[in-house]
Amino acid sequence: MSWMCLADADAAAYADLQRSWKDASMSPEEKSTIEATALQVPVSLVEMCLKYINAIHEFLPACNPNITSDAKVGIHMLAGAARAAYQTALVNSPPEEELQRLKAMLRDLRKVENELLDVAE
Repeated sequence: MSWMCLADADAAAYADLQRSWKDASMSPEEKSTIEATALQVPVSLVEMCLKYINAIHEFLPACNPNITSDAKVGIHMLAGAARAAYQTALVNSPPEEELQRLKAMLRDLRKVENELLDVAE
């Protein structure tokens, strides 16, 4: 899925979520589906960010030394986007298993960032 598709999906999911708050006639099944979709969008964004963080990180050894700082900035920007998406996912009350998976992804991206910053734990 592309970044723009995710942005469009987020806007649609939020519109549906708002509708679910106001529509008293909505079935529990439809509301549940809407809530699951609203959660899946930020989860997908965290996954996508981590995928690209790892790809850039793996590319760094072969990267032109004159632009490695640009590649590293990209990693930090993606990490920020992933953390923002994580916060959005939390609002949607993910099930415990999904929450733990999200936290593991954040730990993975933090490990890459810490290595780049030379502040490894």
